[in-house]
Amino acid sequence: MSDKLKRINKYLADRGLCSRREAEVLIQKGWVQVNGEVLQELGYKVKPGDHVQVSEKAQTHLGEKKTLLIHKPLGYVSAHAEDDYIPAIRLTTPENYFGGKKAPIIRHEGFAPAGRLDIDSTGLLILTQNGKLAKTIIGENSQVEKEYVILVKGVITQQKVEKLCHGLSLDGKLLKPARVTQEEKQKLRFILKEGRKRQIRRMCELVDLEVTSLRRVRVGRIKLGDLPVGQWRLLKKNEKVL
Repeated sequence: MSDKLKRINKYLADRGLCSRREAEVLIQKGWVQVNGEVLQELGYKVKPGDHVQVSEKAQTHLGEKKTLLIHKPLGYVSAHAEDDYIPAIRLTTPENYFGGKKAPIIRHEGFAPAGRLDIDSTGLLILTQNGKLAKTIIGENSQVEKEYVILVKGVITQQKVEKLCHGLSLDGKLLKPARVTQEEKQKLRFILKEGRKRQIRRMCELVDLEVTSLRRVRVGRIKLGDLPVGQWRLLKKNEKVL
C-alpha cells in the first residue's frame, strides 16, 4: 500500500507511535488531528502533505500501558480461558507479587501475550497493554531472540542438532535459522527469532526427539531470572527488549 493510500491507523503504527488497535482508540478519543482538525474518521487515508499530530493526552495514555512478567506454571494458558483452563493473568494477585514492595493493582483488561506459551510449557510470559512492544517482540519481521531450555526423550546426535539449527520446514515453509546447543545428555537450549505454533516440539519431532519439558528463560534482553514459578512483576522502566 502506498503512502498516499495508507489508513491512519497503519500510518501511526508504522511511525512506531502505537499499534493499529491503539491508534483507533486514540482517534475515538479525539486525540489525533490532521491538518489542525480533530480526526473523526477511523478509515481516513493519509495523503501526501497531510500534517498528522497526536496530542499530549495520547502520549500520556500510551505511557500508562503496563507490561507484566509472569513465570507461567504448567496448566495455565497464555491468553483467554480455553477448555476450562485458567488464563495466566489470574496469577497477578497481590499474594503472587514479586517485587519487594506493595503490589500494584492490576486490572485485567487490555493485556495480550507477547509470545504465547503452551499449556504444557513454563517460563517467561510477557503480558502487555503496549501494542508497540508486542509488535517488536512478535511482529512478522521481529529480530527479538527467544531462548528456551528443554528436556527431550531420544538420542541426541550432532547431526540432529545441526538439522534443528537450519534446514527444517513446518507447514511447507522453511524455518529461520536457530541456535541450538546440547548442554547435557537430554538437555537442549534453543534460541529462536520466530514463534510458530508449538514450534520447538514440532521441530524435535522431525528429528525423532520428544520434548518432555520446555521452559522459556529469555525474551530479548529480558530474562526470567529468579522470578519464582507462579509469581509476577512489572517490567521496569529501564528494562528494554532490544
